[in-house]
Amino acid sequence: MSETPMNTLQYRFDGPEDAPVLILGASLGTTWHMWDRQIPELTRHWRVFRFDMPGHGGAPAHPCGSVGELAGRLLATLDELGVQRFGYAGCAFGGAIGVELALRHPQRVASLALIAASPRFGTADEFRQRGVIVRSNGLDPIARSAPDRWFTPGFAAAQPAITDWAVQMVRTTDPGCYIAACEALAAFDVRAELGRVGVPTLVLVGSEDQVTGQGEARTLVAGIPDARLAVVPGASHLAPVEQPAAVTDLLVRHFSTAWQQDTQAAITAPPVKPVLAPPLVPPMAEIAPMEQPEAVEGAARPDPYEAGIKVRREVLGDAHVDQALAAADDFSGDFQELITRYAWGEVWNRPGLDRRSRSCVTLTALVAGGHLDELAFHTKAALRNGLTPAEIKEVLLQAAVYCGVPAANAAFKVAQGVIREETTPQE
Repeated sequence: MSETPMNTLQYRFDGPEDAPVLILGASLGTTWHMWDRQIPELTRHWRVFRFDMPGHGGAPAHPCGSVGELAGRLLATLDELGVQRFGYAGCAFGGAIGVELALRHPQRVASLALIAASPRFGTADEFRQRGVIVRSNGLDPIARSAPDRWFTPGFAAAQPAITDWAVQMVRTTDPGCYIAACEALAAFDVRAELGRVGVPTLVLVGSEDQVTGQGEARTLVAGIPDARLAVVPGASHLAPVEQPAAVTDLLVRHFSTAWQQDTQAAITAPPVKPVLAPPLVPPMAEIAPMEQPEAVEGAARPDPYEAGIKVRREVLGDAHVDQALAAADDFSGDFQELITRYAWGEVWNRPGLDRRSRSCVTLTALVAGGHLDELAFHTKAALRNGLTPAEIKEVLLQAAVYCGVPAANAAFKVAQGVIREETTPQE
């Protein structure tokens, strides 16, 4: 166990001190205990290092806003312990950290296993919406729905103690850290970079996983040069919990054969029960365009359109922006380009105010102008930017004094409807 400064992570070691280090990364909303049933077998061969994400499992609540920042805290923790090279297995969010390490710090990672992982988890809108739900209702709605996302129905019914453990694990997570992790996943997208993952990689997925299923797994395998896919029958999203023996067998076999250069001798693994996947199919996810190189000093000022469309999507959501762009024609297309380039690429992208503050200003201006249609989607944007319903109410009360009671009365009706819709958990 560890004491945890702000730039490091809560961790624990198991296994012989002189063995190679194998790191296990947990999923969002879980703790290192999700790996408990792998530990007896894995510690026969490796010194197993587990860590909790900030605010999870009683870890100090120092939020991380990106997958890269979490990977950096993990490396800082390992540096303090003198661990330089390691194998890494991660589930879901833990898998995202593993890919980040392999891409940005390839000299540290000897071998990689990605479980229930994806190069892009769902859509940014989905994770930002989850953040709105947590900010407005706490973690209880997410906790109550966790078993449906993580386990097959038969397992959840047959294992009530594990199901209750899963619910409590989410409930005891720090909400602010959970929201920050959602923002990190919203921004995570390495589809265009998978070809640079240069270590042997096992991609493992439960046959019944409805969160990150076989389509996402096959995209990883198609993109990573040295990768194999294994499908675990009868498992959903948290395959290490639901099918511990099968997952353990796969991990032992992978790390003992793909990591021979870093160990003294190969380890013979027991027969593997999970089914190796059939030949690859073309990737199901669209490959993202490569980022444009940064402008060099003295070059022409970069066009703010690309930055604008990025900010516009982050604030208003992909669905809204896609609808607006799809509706543009020869008459309105120039206007859409203008607001993307100048409202979003220039003003909303300026560093002088954070997005919460810009949402407050925007809501007030829309109330003053009586622009109720735009007030509706900017109320939704304000929730995504981190304002709570109580804070939006205060903005509208302030607007009532300076913009007039009739304008604020109409604004309250619009905002109330949006807030009710956006903050009500989906059953």
